[in-house]
Parts: sequence; structure tokens; C-alpha cells
Amino acid sequence: MQPAPSGVREDGVKLAIDAAGGVAALARGLGISQPSVSAWRRVPADRVVAVEDLTGVKRELLRPDLFASVGTNRPESEREARAIDPIDAARAQEYLLLAALLTRPPTKELLARIGAMRVDATALGMAHLALADAARGTSEAAAGEEYFKLFIGVGRGEVLPYASYYLTGFLNERPLAKLREDLGRLGIARKDNVFEPEDHLGTLFEVMAGLINDSFRTEPAEADAFFSRHIQPWAGRLLVDIGATPTARFYRPVAGLALAWLDIESEAMRLPQ
Repeated sequence: MQPAPSGVREDGVKLAIDAAGGVAALARGLGISQPSVSAWRRVPADRVVAVEDLTGVKRELLRPDLFASVGTNRPESEREARAIDPIDAARAQEYLLLAALLTRPPTKELLARIGAMRVDATALGMAHLALADAARGTSEAAAGEEYFKLFIGVGRGEVLPYASYYLTGFLNERPLAKLREDLGRLGIARKDNVFEPEDHLGTLFEVMAGLINDSFRTEPAEADAFFSRHIQPWAGRLLVDIGATPTARFYRPVAGLALAWLDIESEAMRLPQ
């Protein structure tokens, strides 16, 4: 993809800087000059692995165009970047956080960053506070074990986070086919080393982030349409099921945050544009 507009840092750079404790700390850890890091609009491809090792931020979040479970398959020449306002940048960050928690067990570093989140007195802020409390009260090993029981299991997990299952009762059914049709139209393809069906809720959240922050170079209205077609009809039921599962201790507030966020997104989409 093309670089972001001059002066606008992509989400991956912001995550890396926050995790390292600032631009200076990130530069010191990498052994490069502070002005070099200050000038980054996106994490350079040859620095991704080093930044991941230093900060604990997964490469999929640092450079989703290179490492995320979904990416664009459109020729570079067909895409032109558009400016992203701060509200949309924050929306994309929220989706990326939820995607990271739903697609893989949280690392020690991610738990630490969540535990240090600043919150406000809004409903979303209270959901963030509950998640931060849970992150401080668990360990990487405990959260990983919980993730395995919930979503993978021996044979199958306690919940199946797929649109096809919640809409038809079976995996790999018509909802997945319709999703793939839309992804193809938008020029979005699954990465070669990813084998999960694309209708996993974590993957859908990744797609939403990419549509909002223009990683896929689509029209702004596509994000709302994608949400209405592929997330809104079923995701709430899955999140309620996660919250009601006895083994979900850390993931109960994850589900609570996701529900609060989807309510906000749904309400915003009902407002006049």
C-alpha cells in the first residue's frame, strides 16, 4: 500500500510508541536515532520484527497490510489514500484491540497495556475499566488457557465465533459465501498463512478497522455497509454467549466491551450522515 499522508502516523506506530513508553524509549530500544522514529508514518517493514520483540505488539497490529489475517489484493496503482479524522482513527483502534483479543490469546505485554488504559466515566469507559481490572488480575498463561477452552478446545471450543454458525447453525454456510463475495468486491483477501474461515468475529473486526482507517482503499460508506451485513445481525448473540460461559473470566469483560462498542457503532449508524 501507499504510505499514509504526510504527518499522519498509522495505528501500528502509535501502538509501538505507547508500548515502548514514548518515542525516545522506542528509539533507544531499537538502537536508532529519536528523529528517525519521530519521522515514521508507518513501521518500516525491515523494523517490524525488532519492534515486535521490543514492545510485544504483534506484527499483525504493527503492519496489518503485511501481516494481518486479511489484506488487500488490489494493485497499488488503483489505491489513493484519503485523510482519516481522529474519530475514525480511534474507531479503528477499538476494532483492532477487539480483533487482537478475539483472534489470539493475549500476550503479557498486551495485558500490561490494557491494564494501564486510561478511562472516563462514559459507558464505554466503564467497559474499558472492567477489562483493565481483568487484565491486571490475570496472567498470560491463565488468559491463554481460557482462550483455548473458549474458542479452540479439544474437538471444539465452548463457543464458535463464526457468522455461519450463528446465522445457520452450521459452519461454512451461505453467510461465509456472501462474506467472501463482498471481500472479493472490496479487493480484500485472506493472507496465505491464515486458515481460519473469514467469518470469525475477530477477522471481521480487523476488516472493519481496515475499512475505517483506509488500509484497503475503499469508499468511506463501505464500513457501515459491511457492519450492517456481516456483524450486526449476529455478533451480539455470540458476545452474550461468551459472557455467560462459566470459564470466561478475562473474556467476560472482553465480551462486555465488545457489546458496548457495537451498541455505540449501531447507534452512530442510525444518525443522519
